Amino acid sequence: GKEVVIANAIIAILTIGGQQLFSFFTFSCPCHVGQNLIYGLAFLGVPALILLIVGYALNNQTWRLVMGKSSHFERETSSNWLLKCKLVCFVLCSITGRALVAPVTWLAVTLINGSYYICAVSEYVPVHYYGAAPNVTASERSRMLATFPCRQLVPPELTRARDEVILLLRYQSQVAGWLLIAVVVITVFLSYCLASCFSPLSFLHFRYWNSYVHNEQELFDEATEQHSRLYAMQNVRKFFGFVPGSEKVKEIRIPSLREWQAISGLAFLKRVDEEHYDYSLLHDWALKERASGKYLRIDED
Repeated sequence: GKEVVIANAIIAILTIGGQQLFSFFTFSCPCHVGQNLIYGLAFLGVPALILLIVGYALNNQTWRLVMGKSSHFERETSSNWLLKCKLVCFVLCSITGRALVAPVTWLAVTLINGSYYICAVSEYVPVHYYGAAPNVTASERSRMLATFPCRQLVPPELTRARDEVILLLRYQSQVAGWLLIAVVVITVFLSYCLASCFSPLSFLHFRYWNSYVHNEQELFDEATEQHSRLYAMQNVRKFFGFVPGSEKVKEIRIPSLREWQAISGLAFLKRVDEEHYDYSLLHDWALKERASGKYLRIDED
């Protein structure tokens, strides 16, 4: 849908901006043998992994899938189990597709930029093709190549070889970045095509279903907000003796010290019976205690 496309575009733009700022302020290749590879791969992979985890965590479908339980009223049959497995796989693919937007954008942008890749693999380039330092040992060659990402550390006689190596590595990095983008675009397009081909709904029916699910979720959220507010209002009225927002309050209730202590502290979800829970300490108090005690009359003036 349009909302998903817009959300993915915003995520991609924010990721590109964050990558540019991240590279400008934090990235500085060590230019040392054995450290370049670790440093470059860390800047390539670790942020992408973090963005992937955040993408999973921020998706409501992830928690709906994790916290969802099968109904006790449904008889578990082989057909139900197979349908449930298909549904879980479909939802996992959908969640993964949304979660991959930011990390794939990060990897593509960093590869097209080339700085991380150049730092990571500079010491493994076959530099003898460029006629640079042909009579040095392998360890000395690796030490020399490790300094190529840092122009100020390269001797003047190796400047030309260094420029050619950097061009080669930037070419490889940018080609890999564009190939990654092409693979992702083709995969997404084919996935949508296959999903549409195997869908039991027609095009207009599918649009209606999307509209229904969207409207149902909005109405459910509004009803949840209003229902929980009205339910909480009853418990607050029982504790304080009036409803918040009332224009004419004739009396208020003065809670006792024991009651203040009963609703203070850490609140955990408490199971009352097989079907109901206490959501807070105030909720637990309102269900157990009678609203007796001291009341104070309020003057109308």
